[in-house]
Amino acid sequence: MTPDFLQIALNELVPDYPDWYSWAKIDSKGNKIPNDQRMQTEHVIVNSVHKEIVTRPTDKQINDKIAELKKQDADKEYQKKRLAEYPSVQECIHAILDDDLTALQAKRKLVKEKYPKPE
Repeated sequence: MTPDFLQIALNELVPDYPDWYSWAKIDSKGNKIPNDQRMQTEHVIVNSVHKEIVTRPTDKQINDKIAELKKQDADKEYQKKRLAEYPSVQECIHAILDDDLTALQAKRKLVKEKYPKPE
């Protein structure tokens, strides 16, 4: 599942008020924004409950935060790939009970070499 980087960014930019934002229904020219196009940076607004206490981050701040989050996610991609190929819990238990830890460690080492940790 792909993370919703925009909403994560909005929550992280104003952490004290995670529900501070909403989506504009009408653009700056008075045109109705279709529902499937509303969840974009340029349509983020401060909801009425938080208007007096939250200042909307700029589009640049939002987009910079999204870029940061995407980089962090990409940097962790190796972990997701490793997890999919590491020995299962059952394999580990069998290796321990069968006193075959050498083979288990060798399998883990191959996976780590296949998906190295980024520098």
